[in-house]
Formats: sequence, structure tokens, C-alpha cells
Amino acid sequence: MNLKKLYELIIKKGIEFDPRGREAVKKALGKTNQGYKKLSRREKKEFDVETLSNPYSDTRILYGNPKKVIKKILVGIDMEVGELLLADRLNEKREKIDLVMAHHPEGGALAGIYQVMNIQTDILSKLGISVNVAKGLMKDRISEVERGVLPANHTRSVDVARILDIPFLCCHTPADNCVTTYLSKVMQRKKPKTIGRVLDILKEIPEYKDAINHNAGPKIVCGDKAAKAGKVFIDMTGGTEGSKEVFGRLSQAGVSTLVCMHLSDQHFKRAKKEFLNVIIAGHISSDNLGINLILDEFEKKATIKIIPCSGFKRIKR
Repeated sequence: MNLKKLYELIIKKGIEFDPRGREAVKKALGKTNQGYKKLSRREKKEFDVETLSNPYSDTRILYGNPKKVIKKILVGIDMEVGELLLADRLNEKREKIDLVMAHHPEGGALAGIYQVMNIQTDILSKLGISVNVAKGLMKDRISEVERGVLPANHTRSVDVARILDIPFLCCHTPADNCVTTYLSKVMQRKKPKTIGRVLDILKEIPEYKDAINHNAGPKIVCGDKAAKAGKVFIDMTGGTEGSKEVFGRLSQAGVSTLVCMHLSDQHFKRAKKEFLNVIIAGHISSDNLGINLILDEFEKKATIKIIPCSGFKRIKR
């Protein structure tokens, strides 16, 4: 499989597992294409044409010839300068690394991460929160994240990939979509009655079971094991943490238990104030689950060797 087809497969799986639903994604892409047609010639030159077919601004081929055949990938959660130098060192040892694949975005994908947060608006709407309210809740938070990434040295790691001539790709929201939908289906199927049972279900999943061995397993941070789980909301996608103002609306929408990757202290305090049960599944372990689900799809299509590093452990399904 060449790099372009691999990248297209990532986008395809991201759309397939998108919690908004395929039709909602198609509608969003159609709106982007319509908007592009109305732009002036100058505006079109500045427009990121990838967004016409890829709805995930934080997932990109960062460097590399799209036609390059990929047989061996160095995969990790955070792949930066050090990991690219590792790939180069492995190539000196004749490992023949064809691609470095990161989960967390780098380069322009990091600069554009705030754009993918609009997914959260649609997810909140699906939960029963009015669209206007959802947009209002997310507007300030999206602007905050945009301002936060503005000063970053986005191209640092991509420059290293270019100098070393190592193809470089990041796969963020498509993998997070896979986690969200996978866990949502598990909870819907097993119908846990208590928070303790939700925790036990997570601990049965290999990535979370492995995290326990590293003192990073799932934890209840709000509520107790005997409490009723009620409606469980899996909050694992949409770029980064949403607005802390959303927790009151989640409670009003009937959500009793929140399962998320991580939670800032400000978000934790607000969730506690709204009497929500909260389980932190684990950031890196959840990222592992998402990337493993994506890599399973790679291996269905081609013979590809995976070399895991940077917090990633390959677990096949």
C-alpha cells in the first residue's frame, strides 16, 4: 500500500467511526465544498484543499511522496524530533523504516487542531442539547485553543523529517473516533448498571488492562463504585477538552456517567458540581486503542510491519 492509499484509509475509517454519523460528516464536507466555490482566486490559494475531502484538520501527511510504498512503520503516540532521529538511526541499522506515524498532531495539523473541535458541537446536539446552545458553549473554548497553538513552533519536527527524508504522518481524530464508537458500542451491548461495572468493562479491554501494570489504568474520579451508571457518555474525540460549561447541560440531557481520556482540574470541579459520575479511562491507553483499531484496518489491506514506540503498544484484534 502506498502512502496516499494508507492516508485515505485513515480518513475513511475516521468517517466510518465518526460519532456524528456518516450523513452528518458528508453534509459538513458538502458545506466546506460549497464555501470553497464562493471564494475569490486569492482566497482559494490560501485555502487548505485537504479539507474538501478530509474533515479532520489534525490528520495529515506531514511530509513524504504519496506514491511511496509503505512496508514498515515506526508508530508512536508522540513522534517528534527524537523519534524521527530514532527512525534515522534504525535505518542506519538497515531496518528500512518507510514511514513515521504519530497519533498526536504535528506541523500544520497541530496548528489546525482547533478546527476539528466543531465535532463536539454536533455530538452535544445529538445528545439533545440545542444546536445554538452547543455552538455557544464551544465558541469561546475553540477560540482559546486556537490562541493557545498560535505561538507553537509547528514545523520543528516536520523540518527534521524533511531533512532526513523520512515520510511523516499523523492520525489524530480518526483514531479518537474509533475509540469513541468502539467504547460506546461496548457499553450499549453490556448495559452496565453501576459505575463499578463500567470500570470493570474498561479493565477487560487489553489496552486498559495493560495500562494498569504501569499505574495508569482507568479510575473513578467522581462518584463511587456502587452508584448507578445511568446514561453513559463516552467523551473521547473532538481534538481536545471542550468547554467546562458543558457539564450542566450534559446533566440536563440525562447523562449520568462520563467516560473520558483526561480531565483538567477546572473541568473536574465543574463536573463534580453537577454531580456527574466521571471515569478517567486513561489518555495514552485510549490513544493506544484508537491507533490499534486503525492499524488493524491497515493489516487487512496489506502486509505491513509495525514497530511500536513512544508510549504505543501494538495489540491486534
